[in-house]
Amino acid sequence: MFSGCSVSSLAAKFTFFPPDPPTYNVKKDDSGRLVASGVPRDHSMDVLLLDTKHGTKLVAFYLKNPCARLTVLYSHGNAADLGQLYDLFVQLKVNLRVNLMGYDYSGYGASTGKPSEYNTYADIEAVYQCLQTEYGVGQEDLILYGQSVGSGPTLHLAAHLPRLRGIVLHSAILSGLRVVCHVKFSFCFDIYKNIDKIKKVKCPVFVIHGTEDDVVDCRHGHGLWKLAKEPYDPLWIRGGGHCNLELYPDYIRHLCKFIREMENLTTATRLKKIRQTLKLPANATATTTFTTNCCCQIRCRKPDCWSCPRRGCLMVRCSKGSAYLCNWCCGDWH
Repeated sequence: MFSGCSVSSLAAKFTFFPPDPPTYNVKKDDSGRLVASGVPRDHSMDVLLLDTKHGTKLVAFYLKNPCARLTVLYSHGNAADLGQLYDLFVQLKVNLRVNLMGYDYSGYGASTGKPSEYNTYADIEAVYQCLQTEYGVGQEDLILYGQSVGSGPTLHLAAHLPRLRGIVLHSAILSGLRVVCHVKFSFCFDIYKNIDKIKKVKCPVFVIHGTEDDVVDCRHGHGLWKLAKEPYDPLWIRGGGHCNLELYPDYIRHLCKFIREMENLTTATRLKKIRQTLKLPANATATTTFTTNCCCQIRCRKPDCWSCPRRGCLMVRCSKGSAYLCNWCCGDWH
């Protein structure tokens, strides 16, 4: 009879299939900059080597889009590495108008270590920390994207980020054992218990799943969508399998729609918080003007400050697409 640990180890063996050999290598060029061989040279992409708390070194690609207001952190599926995903990342960066961070789990691609559930948790934590410290990306401007097994680390991180912008779950799993054994109950030795973690997520959740997925049954997507506190309109791709959803036109169309709505939703939410801070009535309006030299190209002119005799002394400053109230009387717009 199998023990819990042996069943968990067995499930892990069926979960992780890193490409062997990897499809790329990482080295330094003549200038000392990290580059990925086997991947087209891209001056808008940073190749990173990150340390995790478990002592492994991760490879990550950060693709920059000058028009981006949001950043996507992409956790890929099984049997793939960054070399295979580069073309997809470029397409998403361009079509969605986002910055995109992709990474290889421990033991995948040129990342060191061995793949395991808890290593992937440490992996995504290290990548998120890099986004914060190196690129100034806060959770309010971040969308997490988890494909297949990548839904595990995605929901792990999302459960700890209460102000996250949104989540995309692509061919996601309810849990590891539910894929293999179709069990209806949670066991302590199960892996990636997304069925429990989805309940802790406080942002919109967009579920994408193929109706003919023969690896992760579509019921997993339905289950996660029903359990989400803020479920976004799901995309059930008729005839779609487990690894080909990107080939369907509805995929990029609905994904673009989700990204645009997440941008607009956050703008509305922040304006609501501004009104609450100023103790304005809910129907108070603000005049919006456009400028060519502002980082987000939107300025919101707010009412006069009640405590200042000068008119127009309260302003909103734009910073990386976000609006923040000034904490002093400034007189005029700068």
